[in-house]
Amino acid sequence: MTEQEQINSEVQMKLALQDAKFNAFVEEMRDFKDEMRQQNQMRAEEIRDLRNEIRIGLDGMGKHVRNLAITSMAAIGAMVVTVIISLLKN
Repeated sequence: MTEQEQINSEVQMKLALQDAKFNAFVEEMRDFKDEMRQQNQMRAEEIRDLRNEIRIGLDGMGKHVRNLAITSMAAIGAMVVTVIISLLKN
């Protein structure tokens, strides 16, 4: 084998090694991209769940506030009736 053939052989081996390393890197990046996509989907689902829980909580709070308002109006009405009755007795 001549010196040039030996150099060519070494260069081809190094090039093949670099190609293998690059292909492995590209595959790792694809795997990483898939993993990031899965994590993003999981986060999106968690955010959806949290929003639903907040919505449900706010609905429940709205019902509670409505019930308190009705109770307050009934109590004020009872006080007005009591005052009127007490004024009529005198």
